[in-house]
Amino acid sequence: MQSNKGVFTISLDFELYWGIFDKIDLNDRLTYFSNTRATIPKMLRLFDQYGIHVTWAAVGMLFAENWEEWEELKPAYKPEYINEAINPYRLKEIYGHKKELEYCFFAPNLVREIVSFENQELGTHTYSHYFCQEAGQNLNSFEADIKVAVQLGKQFGTAITSLVFPRNQIREDYLQACYQQGIQSVRSNPSDWFWKDTGNETLMKKVFRTGDAFLPMGVTKSYNLSSVNLNKNDVVQIPASRFLRPYSSKNTLNNLRLNRILNEMEYAAKKNQVYHLWWHPHNFGNYPKQSLEGLEVILKRYKALNSKYGMESLNMTETVRNLF
Repeated sequence: MQSNKGVFTISLDFELYWGIFDKIDLNDRLTYFSNTRATIPKMLRLFDQYGIHVTWAAVGMLFAENWEEWEELKPAYKPEYINEAINPYRLKEIYGHKKELEYCFFAPNLVREIVSFENQELGTHTYSHYFCQEAGQNLNSFEADIKVAVQLGKQFGTAITSLVFPRNQIREDYLQACYQQGIQSVRSNPSDWFWKDTGNETLMKKVFRTGDAFLPMGVTKSYNLSSVNLNKNDVVQIPASRFLRPYSSKNTLNNLRLNRILNEMEYAAKKNQVYHLWWHPHNFGNYPKQSLEGLEVILKRYKALNSKYGMESLNMTETVRNLF
C-alpha cells in the first residue's frame, strides 16, 4: 500500500579499490582508503543519530578476510572480458603478496558493523563489481556472480534483496536472474538523457552530469511512487535522483552542490515524492571531516522535513514494501 508521504532513500556503493582499480593507481589512494575505512563507522553513527535508513550495496569480494579466502570464494564461472584491464580477478597476481595493502580490498569487519546497525540494509554491488554491458561476459557468468554474493550475505546473517549495478550498467534482460536469487529491488538511473547507456560514455554526458550537480540541466529529480513500474514477479527498479558529489575545496561549488540537494529534498517532501540520493563511501576519502559535515547538513534537513511534512526515510527494500 503506497503512502502519501515523501520518501528519502539513500543507497551507497561500497566497493573500496574494487570499484576503481581500472581507473586509478592504488599507490595514489592509500591514504584515501584508510580515510574511507575510518569514515564508515562515523557515517553509520550519523545515520543512527538521525534515524536514516540506508542500503549499503557492497561488493562481495569485500567480505573475504584475505586473498586466501578470496581464492576460495570465487565463482566457478567467471566473466571473460575482452578488455583485460577491467578484470578484477587479475588483481591477486599484482597485489596478492602485499599483505599491507589488504585493507584496500577486504573489509569483513565493516560489513559486520553495517549489519549490526538497525535500519541499515546490506545489499549487493555484485560479487566482483561485475560489468554487465562489457564484451566477454554473459548471463551465465552474471548468474554465478550474483549467486555467490547472495550466499555471502547469508553467511553474514542477512538476506540480500537489493542490488546496485556497478557503473550503473543496467541490463533489463538480467533482472529475471536477479529475481531468481531473491533480489527484489535494483537502483535504476535518472531519466535524464545523460544518464542513459552508462556503458557507452561520452564527454558530453560527463559534462552535463557534472554541471547538473550545481545548476538545473535536467528534469526534476524526485518522482511519484506511482510512476515506478510494478510487477510482483520481477525486480522493482527504484530510480536514483542525485549523486552526492565529493566535497570540493572550492567553497562556492560546495555550497551550490549542497543547496541543490537540500532544495530538491524539500520539493520532494512537499510533493510527497521519492528523493533517492547515492554515493560511494570512498567519495569521502579525500576530505573526510568536511564530507561528514556536509552529510550532517543533509540529514538535519531530512529531520526538519520529517517533522514538517512527514517525509520518511526508507532503504531500498523498505521502499519496495511501501509500494504494495
